[in-house]
Amino acid sequence: MSGGTVRETALVLGGGGLTGVGWESGILYGLARAGVDLSGADLVVGTSAGSVVGAQLASGLLTPRELYERQLADPAGEMTAKFGAGLIARYAFAMLRSRDAAEYRRRVGAMALAADTPAEAERREVLAARLVSHEWPERRLVVTAVDALTGEGVPFDREGGAGLVDAVAASCAVPGVWPPVTIGGRRYVDGGFRSAVNADLAAGYRRVVILAPLPIGVGRLPSPVRQAERLRAEGARVLLINSSPEARKAFGRNLLDPARRAPAARAGLAQAAAHVAEAAAVWSGA
Repeated sequence: MSGGTVRETALVLGGGGLTGVGWESGILYGLARAGVDLSGADLVVGTSAGSVVGAQLASGLLTPRELYERQLADPAGEMTAKFGAGLIARYAFAMLRSRDAAEYRRRVGAMALAADTPAEAERREVLAARLVSHEWPERRLVVTAVDALTGEGVPFDREGGAGLVDAVAASCAVPGVWPPVTIGGRRYVDGGFRSAVNADLAAGYRRVVILAPLPIGVGRLPSPVRQAERLRAEGARVLLINSSPEARKAFGRNLLDPARRAPAARAGLAQAAAHVAEAAAVWSGA
């Protein structure tokens, strides 16, 4: 990052489907309501669900309360999809056949390219409708995705040439469910297949809060815990908030079920109370 840019606070928002969007919004509102407003972070890193939340929060057009209240609205117009045991088994089989994380991402990318999914343009319209702005914010926002062909993780930002809607759509392109997203002639899939949170992109920031709807790593992919520990080892003050057992119960069995977004948001709001003191300590630097 160029000279003169503050590298103080970073908010990292992980993946977790529509339930992740709801839960993160609930956590953010609950903390803000208690006096710890994370929306002013110098950097926001968004992965999959976190890219939707991050884009709206960084826009400055929604308060944490308004972001939360949007999750309680009727989910009419959302595409219903299934994220179930069969798809998870396909991911697991791809992992078992892979020698390393890069090969795993390439296998999942190939699966995504071959899958029968809704049309890319149709899916893009849904993501565009979720966002309150289609322009990159002035605040630094990084949205993660994975190149479906090479398996390379790609961080999109306002300097990278991709439009915000396309970057968010790519970050949310769950392989085997949603179509890969075309940007600059390349096809991209869900950034969660690089990492559930991609917190390493907050390296160099002094104070970091990570929200992880899915608190585990998959196979060789780094877990949120491991990434948080790495940031601490580099000198950052880090708070990792994983979804509670109660929140995961609210998520249900299908993370992509629009009807579970509101229960997940309420669960996040309830959970936030348990993290106010530690969030305040990290965010204030006290």
